[in-house]
Amino acid sequence: MDASVVIVGAGPAGLILAGELRLAGVDVTVLERLEQRTGESRGIGFTIRTMEVFDQRGVLRRLGSIETVTAGHFGGLPLDLGVLGAAHGAARTVPQSVTEQALEGWARELGADIRRGQEVQALEDTGDGVTVTVARGDSQETLRARYLVGCDGGRSTVRKLAGFDFPGTDATTEMLLADVRGVELEPRMSGQQIGNGFLMVAKLPGGIHRLIVGERGIAPRRRTGPPPFSEVADVWKRLTGSDISHAEPLWVSAFGDAARQVTEYRRGRVLLAGDAAHVHLPAGGQGMNTSIQDSYNLGWKLASVLAGHAPEELLDTYHSERHEVGRRLLANTRAQSQLILGGEEAQPLREVLSELLQYPEIVRHLAAKASGLDIRYDVGGGTNPLLGRRLPHLPLTAGARTTSTTELLRAGRGVLLDLDDNAKLRDRAAPWRNRVDIMTVTADPEHVPPGGTTAVLVRPDGYVAWAAPGSHQDLVTSLTRWFGPAT
Repeated sequence: MDASVVIVGAGPAGLILAGELRLAGVDVTVLERLEQRTGESRGIGFTIRTMEVFDQRGVLRRLGSIETVTAGHFGGLPLDLGVLGAAHGAARTVPQSVTEQALEGWARELGADIRRGQEVQALEDTGDGVTVTVARGDSQETLRARYLVGCDGGRSTVRKLAGFDFPGTDATTEMLLADVRGVELEPRMSGQQIGNGFLMVAKLPGGIHRLIVGERGIAPRRRTGPPPFSEVADVWKRLTGSDISHAEPLWVSAFGDAARQVTEYRRGRVLLAGDAAHVHLPAGGQGMNTSIQDSYNLGWKLASVLAGHAPEELLDTYHSERHEVGRRLLANTRAQSQLILGGEEAQPLREVLSELLQYPEIVRHLAAKASGLDIRYDVGGGTNPLLGRRLPHLPLTAGARTTSTTELLRAGRGVLLDLDDNAKLRDRAAPWRNRVDIMTVTADPEHVPPGGTTAVLVRPDGYVAWAAPGSHQDLVTSLTRWFGPAT
């Protein structure tokens, strides 16, 4: 084998996956069609959950100073994300080019082999591995890997070559996007209904503004390249009456409201993550964030199978967990599409939802959905409120050392937190010490886990697999399910 895992695509999903696999010691090769990073801003923000993910792996500090906010929106209707009480806010103005640079540096330092200018032309799942034919210029190369993961975007070559079904709906409208310099505009982070269309403005670092504009009733065009900036300026003038044609365009693009999702995230030894598995209107910036979290879910599972700790069936939980997340993502972005792109016929819907947002429990529900904090995986029944949910940031003391739930996940391993100094609990978990860090800790009195929790088994992706009291499964069963048989 040339590598245990070949990843196709060096965007955020591919780079996070490469880093996760290298944390576990898996040899990985990343193939990227482009010779250089584009430098385009593309996705410009992180949800609260992605901020937590980056912090849990120590990547957050690589991004430098980040301005966070507690103001969000759902379909253009304002949301207070502060009601979630999370340790992080959402980041709204970090260009994707900065994100990719930080993630690539992290993955390379961990030993990932990232090869640019490599275009996948064919692949074959042979049952015991995958053969990939790669073109570089006029030459071809064949690579063999035990698994192949397509992180190559909405037009995924891997998805097409491997024959994944990709049902859904085509785009019915089109939005134009431009990053411009040399013009001062009022920020409209949640967007604004105006005239016969919609616009959004975000202020990025370096005096750059991100503009998104769209007119209702305009069918998407068949394009072979990005639209000219004059087209963006014309729409802007029709909607606002102001002229921005003198601005300097740095990047111009167009996107639609197509909504598609593959029927399976895994076919044998070929898997998909990120936009290769799901495309949708990028409402609230959820696309890149969901893609990152796809890879965060997959990485430790694939590493465990490759190490021989867990059976291959563990990979089936990648599909069952993340396909449902993707399905709900498409549902909420399609709902937001009606609010954002709908005309007068959608105004009653906006008014009713605005009324509902006066209720705190509804604000919390939609804020959690927009922030990636509403996810609850099926880890077995029980009454403990932490089961299946992400473990929030909690300050802890381990002996004389201060630490936190975030810091304890930096190594990308499972963690068993013993909050009750229970020697029998630690003895039962001892056969899994090569995969799970067993920690006796004390919680900060002001940040105790809910439900009178005395012990928590946390997966490497930060989700709670077992908790006491309240889990219907016992600890050994949960350890075996998520980390393989005892050794």
